[in-house]
Amino acid sequence: MSTVGCCVSTSPTISSPPISSAVLQNHSHGWHRMQPRRFLQSAPPRPSRRPEFAFAFDIDGVLVRSSDPLPRAQKALRYLQSQRIPFILLTNGGGKHESERVDDLSKKLEVPLDTSMFVQSHTPFADLDEYKNRTIMVVGGDEDKCRRVAERYGFKTVVTPGDILMAYPDVWPFSQQLLPYYKTFSRPLPAPIDPTSPSTSLKIDAIFVYNDPRDWGLDTQVIKDVLLSHKGIMGTLSHKNGDASRPNKGYQQDGQPPLYFSNPDLLWAAKYHLPRLGQGGFREALEGVWAALTGGSKAGVSLQKIVIGKPHQPTYEFAEKRLLAHRKQLLAQQAANLEPLKRVYMVGDNPESDILGGNSYKSPHGIDWISVLVGTGVHVAGTTPNHIPRMEVGDVWDAVQWAVEREE
Repeated sequence: MSTVGCCVSTSPTISSPPISSAVLQNHSHGWHRMQPRRFLQSAPPRPSRRPEFAFAFDIDGVLVRSSDPLPRAQKALRYLQSQRIPFILLTNGGGKHESERVDDLSKKLEVPLDTSMFVQSHTPFADLDEYKNRTIMVVGGDEDKCRRVAERYGFKTVVTPGDILMAYPDVWPFSQQLLPYYKTFSRPLPAPIDPTSPSTSLKIDAIFVYNDPRDWGLDTQVIKDVLLSHKGIMGTLSHKNGDASRPNKGYQQDGQPPLYFSNPDLLWAAKYHLPRLGQGGFREALEGVWAALTGGSKAGVSLQKIVIGKPHQPTYEFAEKRLLAHRKQLLAQQAANLEPLKRVYMVGDNPESDILGGNSYKSPHGIDWISVLVGTGVHVAGTTPNHIPRMEVGDVWDAVQWAVEREE
């Protein structure tokens, strides 16, 4: 089974530097105490040679806030493109196909972008070929947009919790008022739910949470049903559940499908002035329900799952591979004598994903990832983040200025 750079996780396992009362900046001679820095309006120096550095930008809270472009984001990206300095967009967001999201961002920022420089939270799911011809359940996102994304990735049979609700409204009685909404995009199930005939009943082979769920109650109920089933057959219950003689007390030990999450972010920066709960909030809620049902850690039971997205190492590996390919394409005329990429500046607003991931990532190519924290999103300027960046600045243009001056 391909892992697409996924990691099995019950909680973030990446360590971080100790909390400090000041922001730290790393130079070749060690760490130096710095205060958040705001740069002048002047342009950074012009690179004197083919750049040996590149950028990875988070989107929400760095380039846009909800659907609105942030000031100076366009200026930063246009400068990098004018100087042929490579960059990619690395986001824990999703819910749309990459081409659709890139087109939308290009129009908002008025900067030409393409999918070669874009990695969403669920982009690595496209590499899971072993499920392309099987039945998967996709959770989250607006209407059935994530189903359509999965189909464009090559998955042939995709169902959603909304499909199940429309076919069997009693599966979750508290979403009855939403049936008219689900009716607009639901599809017939590929098989009925019939526990009396398991061989012909609907069977789920993998569960993918592509984006932030909208109907937490329905999604929690249906995921719970699948994870407690026999081999993912809807409507059944595994006789191994609660068997203390088995690993994990028998839970998820009876051929149940793997559970994938694409985004571990607990919070994200929306239009509201305080951060909002993200997909990580839904996962924590699901884990709470799972613990209440199974006894949880006190009983030696965990929710077995696969979590990708920042800050996890495999997502950064996927992004680095995409960045190296984009850099080679961008500098194709000099590719024969192209110097290796030495540094990537990870510019983000969320210490728990962007900064933790940038600080902890171990590049298989020996590339140094340098974390840069901006104050235009989740992080509140003037507070001490749990994970200390290599540099803290005001916004994305400040980040570009600092990095280019550092390189020169």
